[in-house]
Amino acid sequence: MKLFTPITFRNVELKNRIVMSPMCMYSAEEGVANDFHFVHYGSRAQGGAGLIVVEATGVEPCGRISDKCLGIWNDEQALALKKIVDFVHQNSESKIGIQLAHAGRKGSVSAETNRQMSLEEGWETIAPSPIPFHHSERIPHELTVDEIKTLVEDFRKAAKRAVDAGFDVLEIHGAHGYLIHQFLSPLSNTRTDEYGGNPENRARFLMEIVDAINSEITENQALFVRISGTEYAENGWEISDSVELSKALKAKNVDLIDVSSGGNINGVTIPLRPGYQVPLAEDVKKNSNVKTGAVGLITSAEQAEEILQNGQGDLIFLAREILRNPYFAVQSSWESGDDCFYPHQYLRAKPTK
Repeated sequence: MKLFTPITFRNVELKNRIVMSPMCMYSAEEGVANDFHFVHYGSRAQGGAGLIVVEATGVEPCGRISDKCLGIWNDEQALALKKIVDFVHQNSESKIGIQLAHAGRKGSVSAETNRQMSLEEGWETIAPSPIPFHHSERIPHELTVDEIKTLVEDFRKAAKRAVDAGFDVLEIHGAHGYLIHQFLSPLSNTRTDEYGGNPENRARFLMEIVDAINSEITENQALFVRISGTEYAENGWEISDSVELSKALKAKNVDLIDVSSGGNINGVTIPLRPGYQVPLAEDVKKNSNVKTGAVGLITSAEQAEEILQNGQGDLIFLAREILRNPYFAVQSSWESGDDCFYPHQYLRAKPTK
């Protein structure tokens, strides 16, 4: 199966095309990874995934989605993540990445109640324009140009910590209505300065972040960007915008576009069905001539293989399915007769044909 063939980004070779998609676990304290994260990510490496991507990780304290989200704005956080990275490298063939993120107006959420906390409990949210995600939430602080520059520097510092911790892939979270997506969309960005207005200006924040991160990584780290292919809203961000953005990102040495969707506009209808976002990845891949990751209710190796064979994506990002089954890669390889990493400690349990 093509699913079990290697692929290389810069000098980073993935042994297969199966990726554990970044998914928030809401289990950190003060942004620091703990034993849960160690077991959670380590088990997926033992399960044979070609790449594991650590969940959305805040580049500064107010960049977290919730009070239980990971961070990488200090050395304690980076050291805890390095423990996970080292285990994955020493005990599997998997590569490991991290998703660098800022929640913007969708931050300051209580992991316990899933609602935005008060200023006394949480923190002030920020955005390109003073437009809340939901009318019941606080109006976010509109960023000044100087504050935008500081945030770009926060992403650079986070990237340096990620590189020093040994991560193989850095992914910028530009999707799901978080801060970068808020800048991209004309529905959440009504600025009239150099960061608003036309598509080039609205993409400026992301492009400056890409430049900053590229200044810290080498050919031994790959750079991915996750985008929302569409936000399912009239006059909002559309797939045609994603195609043009992806062309610009490729020109800045971004190695792969991870194509998700939605998240920025409250109350829209998303057509959920198996592989519902795959056509978006296909459009970006074919029209931007860039490698893409396909994601969205992909639940079987046969479905994943069809996506690869049809040229709709280059990597398969699994979310819910790899939560249900950490050993998806290993078990799928048994059934197809393909080679996949298998922990030597468990060889007595390996099925034989």
